[in-house]
Amino acid sequence: MELREFIDELEKRKMVKHVRRKVNPKYEISTIMKMLEQETILFENVEAHSMPVVANLCPTRKHVAIGLGIREEDIIPKMIDAINKPIEPEIVDANYKTMEVDLTKIPILTYYPFDGGPYIASGIVIANDREYGLNASFHRAMVIDKDKLVLRILERDFDAYIKRGLKEFAFCIGNSIPVLLGSAISVPVNVNELAIANALAKTECTNLDGHIVPKAEIVMLCELTGEFHDEGPFLDLTETPDIVRKQRVARVKKIYIRENPVYHALLPGGLEHKVLMGMPREPTIYIEVGKVCDVKDVYITPGGCSWLHAIVSIRKKDADDGRKAIEAAFRGHHSVKHVFVVDEDIDIHNPHDVEWAMATRFQGKEDIIMKEEKGSSLDPSADPNTRMTTKIGFDLTIPFGHQGKGFRKPELPLKLNLEDYIED
Repeated sequence: MELREFIDELEKRKMVKHVRRKVNPKYEISTIMKMLEQETILFENVEAHSMPVVANLCPTRKHVAIGLGIREEDIIPKMIDAINKPIEPEIVDANYKTMEVDLTKIPILTYYPFDGGPYIASGIVIANDREYGLNASFHRAMVIDKDKLVLRILERDFDAYIKRGLKEFAFCIGNSIPVLLGSAISVPVNVNELAIANALAKTECTNLDGHIVPKAEIVMLCELTGEFHDEGPFLDLTETPDIVRKQRVARVKKIYIRENPVYHALLPGGLEHKVLMGMPREPTIYIEVGKVCDVKDVYITPGGCSWLHAIVSIRKKDADDGRKAIEAAFRGHHSVKHVFVVDEDIDIHNPHDVEWAMATRFQGKEDIIMKEEKGSSLDPSADPNTRMTTKIGFDLTIPFGHQGKGFRKPELPLKLNLEDYIED
């Protein structure tokens, strides 16, 4: 499903909230997004703009599963399969027209009063390298002129392409769920993330002026100017403002749009941001833990900023499985700060269940792994210069040899149908 097909599917399921009154893209839309961050919202009447805004596109795992056409429990296996077996997408014709290169004519939001300016938070850079091929990755972009953006670029694949001579790239807004998810997955530099997206669910691409791009609502063709400009402040995944840095400037050369385009706004630090950042790290942890013990499930928690906390469910067979799972989880996601390993009977998506496991199955002097290592640049409590942090793993599994009585909650005495007892 492309973006609008996905919105139509959510409409059929009555999962879209409509805002029909006129709203301001500066602060007002973002405030409503935060107040309804578990709901997909369509803002139909944006002040000074004809383009509607869709927000909170995939704030829950249920939304992602719908976008992929699968069950929620199949998300991690599907991602693992797509990472291991990417499928190059088909290149097809698509109907686009050009619009005036004027970013003020697009409803780009200013989210918070401390923001450095209006920000594109859902944009995906599509870059091409003669040797490595296509690369798709998220990059926030602050508007500094009607035809100029300053992009936050980490020292990863896109940065490597630039250092190898890349000058031009495409910047895509209004993408499908497979493209959003695929672009957030970290893979080797020579793996095409759009091929991962296509393996997640059929994803067609098109050719715009020699740039192979997904069929997004808005495609900007950009060139790096060689200039640097202050970027930020801007709210990060941890829901704390990121610092101001000198970052690369890009000039927008051409803007392609679909007929009656929809602008996708992504709330910084919101649930959608967390789903798209955290969920792609779950299969990498799952793979590593699966090498050392029998893993059932992995969850990067929104309470842990969908980046710093991981819960791992295992089927414990040996006394040290919990500790091995902790070490493997740290290898599977180097930015994770706290890992919690639980038995298979614990619902890892229920924080009360996990806390109960800690209360009843955990002993601090025996069940902790603690070490000093480099952590995430997103962690405001880490050393700001070295990024050194204290990483802790908590083994919340039942002590080996005591899996029976005393460590498990009882099942209900009877299997009953509540509809037989409660009248409307």
